[in-house]
Amino acid sequence: MTPALLIYPAVVRANIEATLRMAGGDANRWRPHLKTAKIPAVIRMLIAAGVRNVKCSTTLELLVACQEGAADVLLAFSVTGANARRVLQIAESYRGKTRISVLVETEEQLTAWQGEAVGIFLDINSGMNRTGMSQERIGEIVALAKLAGRQFRGLHYYDGHMSGVAAPERERKTHEGYDWLLRLVDTLNKAGLPPDEVITSGTPAAPYAFSFAGFKNASFVHRISPGTVVYNDMSSLEQLSGFGYAPAALVLTTVISHPTPDTVTCDAGHKSVSADAGVPTCTVLEHEGFMPLKPSEEHLPINCGTPDARPAVGDHLYLLPRHVCPTVNNFDEALFVEDGRIGPAERVSARGHETLVLQSA
Repeated sequence: MTPALLIYPAVVRANIEATLRMAGGDANRWRPHLKTAKIPAVIRMLIAAGVRNVKCSTTLELLVACQEGAADVLLAFSVTGANARRVLQIAESYRGKTRISVLVETEEQLTAWQGEAVGIFLDINSGMNRTGMSQERIGEIVALAKLAGRQFRGLHYYDGHMSGVAAPERERKTHEGYDWLLRLVDTLNKAGLPPDEVITSGTPAAPYAFSFAGFKNASFVHRISPGTVVYNDMSSLEQLSGFGYAPAALVLTTVISHPTPDTVTCDAGHKSVSADAGVPTCTVLEHEGFMPLKPSEEHLPINCGTPDARPAVGDHLYLLPRHVCPTVNNFDEALFVEDGRIGPAERVSARGHETLVLQSA
């Protein structure tokens, strides 16, 4: 049945190997974000390749990572209230098995975690202006690290805003940010608060973390954190051209209508292929001239160029999403395809959010 999410495990494994090559063969340099993977079988592939450290954004992703045997998980999302209490529940359940850490950017947030069995990473605003402590607040950053005490583990510096920048300029801007980050580390060192780990680099900036001299032979463990590269999409394949990546996740769709002489409509609207990154939401494999148009909830019109090029009603098309992470999140199950055969369905068990009612202490 369509629309269907197809995962190609052989390509997933090749993409994992491509990332490890970028990291010089050192799996310890990669802390992938599980917002993309979401499927237990894929998380196990990462672990089998030697990746022991991951990060995530939701308590459900955190739970699944722990269930699948990740050794060290950072919840890279500031949580409070019932969400924070749920993190503590999970940390207690996996005490001695999985090391769990959280992000903090204020003293109020820190208070909820002090004395608990979780590590603390300080969230630093890289210039993306989404979360984190401003780079002008070095004194406050040092003070917060001091308050964290023995729970302080390191710094989280997500430079996701480097997408859409040409490669040479992206490298220059990325390195400027890392230069500042090293100065912050030096300040923390002088204050007697050396970070054990520094986490940087979403997908667009990942290669430039390894071309940055300051991270070589550093006093801390440095890890990149791209997650998209496990499957890849239109954007990542464009940004990381030449690194050996290939699409490992596609959406299978069926042509359901011929609304105009040069257009078909498929059953893969924005409830299947995410539209958050704009239109076109995808590209049609093996049909270079096809142009996906603005989708509605269940419908995706595609301009085929000429009437002769139109597929027949009932034909299947393979779509490569522009943004794979929320596309995976649209599906309850994925079909694994190996050697041209569709295997059993795999639950996308880290999709969505937990719905729990947690009472205050």
